[in-house]
Amino acid sequence: MSEYLNLSRQHQPHTVRLRREIHEHPELGDDLHRTKAAVVCALQPLGLEMVESPTTSSFVARMQTGRPGKTLILRADMDALPMDEETGLDFASKVPGRMHSCGHDCHTAMLTSAACILHGLRDQLAGEVRFVFEADEEGDGGARVMMDEGLLDNGGSADAAFALHIMPTLKSGVVESRPGPIMSAADSFRFTLTGAGGHGSAPHQANDPIPVACEMIMALQVMVTRKFSTFEPVVISVGSIHAGTVSNIIPDQVVFEATVRTCTEDARDRVDHLIRKISTQLAEAHDMALKITRTQGSGATINSSDFVDMLKDVVTDMTGPDGYVTKPEPYMAAEDFSSIVEKYGGAFAMLGVAPRDADPASAAPLHSPRMMVDEDALAIGVATHVAVASRFLAPR
Repeated sequence: MSEYLNLSRQHQPHTVRLRREIHEHPELGDDLHRTKAAVVCALQPLGLEMVESPTTSSFVARMQTGRPGKTLILRADMDALPMDEETGLDFASKVPGRMHSCGHDCHTAMLTSAACILHGLRDQLAGEVRFVFEADEEGDGGARVMMDEGLLDNGGSADAAFALHIMPTLKSGVVESRPGPIMSAADSFRFTLTGAGGHGSAPHQANDPIPVACEMIMALQVMVTRKFSTFEPVVISVGSIHAGTVSNIIPDQVVFEATVRTCTEDARDRVDHLIRKISTQLAEAHDMALKITRTQGSGATINSSDFVDMLKDVVTDMTGPDGYVTKPEPYMAAEDFSSIVEKYGGAFAMLGVAPRDADPASAAPLHSPRMMVDEDALAIGVATHVAVASRFLAPR
């Protein structure tokens, strides 16, 4: 395993160069022509078979070892976020309103370097690696599009999948994962509550939806604490509420939106039922009309226990016992890799990249305009991809 880390460190200048090139020129959504071109250029000398999405910039590079064996998916996402960068880095984003603040530039560079290293080791492996480069992870879910288009099954079904995500609030170089749920499901709800407007001085002559909306929001918070065990992660956060124009006019309508995070399908279904029951009955009690619209997002990312055990073994063999940590609870953010690992099994893990001169707990988090990365940790990420593939595809 130490050999893989040495190879990754030797390849580090290429990893950093590609990461910075992508970071300077962030692209959004499913049209990532410049990012894709940079990755394809780096992979071109390997002669891998390229399977491209007909509708997005997503693609899969297939590496076949020539010996029969299992098939492993290694995945990286490539898109950026619509926000301005405030890091002051020499290679900060040159595109206003766009920034790689979720680390997809790092994911893409690490997987590209891992492909180069694994190609050199292919005679030691049996089976196939599919290097998956995904567009639009931050948007409508590029993983599902790739699956619907059959990109991941080109050449037959895979046996497992693995993905690595940087974490700027985790000690640099540490790999973190857990069996079972590691990321939550994410659904959004939009509530449109309609009463009757009127003059602010005579609320009894109107049917004011604002206090009823407030009552609903508080009832949903209480519902989480009273209907779910404290050991079952459920989060409801109202992030948007809109009503009215000026202080002395009671509006006809209030619209508010909430994000809902759960870690099991049972909790997901129960939350949906309770949200509708509580809010509908409150609206009826106040003689108001209510429309609820649910937008279902990614499901929970559920790691396979045996794959996590393997990941822990290869990381500790490579970096020592302190190089891997088991997260005690899931992250309540969502990840569209969930649909991939649901179908094929495998695992999702975090790579600590907290700046060396910062306390990880107070470092700028993901999606912050000031997020910084310790690039030295990227070599461990590359080596982790290589080690996982080498162990999973070891000849029998």
